[in-house]
Amino acid sequence: MSTPTAPMNYPAEPQAFLDAPRATPGRPLHGQSPSARSGAAASRAARNKAPVLSCVIPCRNEAGNLDLLLPQLLELLPTLTTAWEIILVDDGSTDSTPAVMADWSALPGFRVLQLSRNFGKDAALTAGLQAAAGEVVVMMDADLQHPPGLISSMVEQWRQGVDVVYAVRANRDDEGLLKRLGARLFYTLLNRSARFQVPADAGDFRLLDRAAVDALLALPERNRFMKGLYAWIGFDAVALPYMPKPRAHGHSHFSASRLLHMTIDGLTSFTTWPLRLVSAAGVAMALAGFGYGSYVVIDYFLYGNSVSGWTTIVVTLLFFLGVQMISLGIMGEYVARIFEEVKGRPLYIVKRDLGQGLQVPRQ
Repeated sequence: MSTPTAPMNYPAEPQAFLDAPRATPGRPLHGQSPSARSGAAASRAARNKAPVLSCVIPCRNEAGNLDLLLPQLLELLPTLTTAWEIILVDDGSTDSTPAVMADWSALPGFRVLQLSRNFGKDAALTAGLQAAAGEVVVMMDADLQHPPGLISSMVEQWRQGVDVVYAVRANRDDEGLLKRLGARLFYTLLNRSARFQVPADAGDFRLLDRAAVDALLALPERNRFMKGLYAWIGFDAVALPYMPKPRAHGHSHFSASRLLHMTIDGLTSFTTWPLRLVSAAGVAMALAGFGYGSYVVIDYFLYGNSVSGWTTIVVTLLFFLGVQMISLGIMGEYVARIFEEVKGRPLYIVKRDLGQGLQVPRQ
């Protein structure tokens, strides 16, 4: 493990921005006072200045990658702004990641949140967003597949008035045919809603203006499918195409079963068409059953044909039983989401909080 070196001439942070009022998580943004709204407008008008920047990095077993990524960020961020912080969120790592983070937390501008267990990437991202004090927040993975050099382009887009800048894969040529078809099918089903569209092939590597961050934190839901939430809050957004690099160390934690689970979470969190499909299938089968019953009765009275035997009955019963079980399963997924929400458990638990970051008062 390389020894972290302190940044040279780390400047003081602009207290005028750090002391400004923020939206409280769980409180509607339309409840802000006129002075708060005017302050937000003044902040948007001053985008020609260097922003106060927070970089949120969720990690799970990324010890080897952090020793490569953090020196690059330590060299890049001071060239973009005079006040920055890097927030590392440990999402239940089982390797030496916590020890590596603890070493880096001793340097100015670094803050480490160690969660009590693995709560999932979306929860870790939310923890980082709630801790971020920056005027803009950049989220990226620790596996070096997200090139740090793209942050410069994101900040430049923000200076031009864009609220959200997200990196999107230029293509999926490096993936297998089955995965490409699965991703295309997922986004097609997810975007059947006409009110907002989730950009295909866009991940968590993105820049958010403070207004967009506050909007995300104001959402009270605990089943947080972040890709959908980014699109749901709206704001002016621009896509930056890129190609992810190979992982420097380790392997992806998203197995086929976890990807399937994430797909179900996304569809049930942001669409209701599966429930409507169940209703439509029920109506269609009822009409088909009524039509076939009418045909059997008419055929018997006109031609005296006997009713079909037990084979037809058994096959029909098994078919309708299968449809009923699938329908119950679809409704059960939505009921499970309700069950998770009403329990009201915290989204995550912080075990250790190290470092200072931008040195703002902690809530």
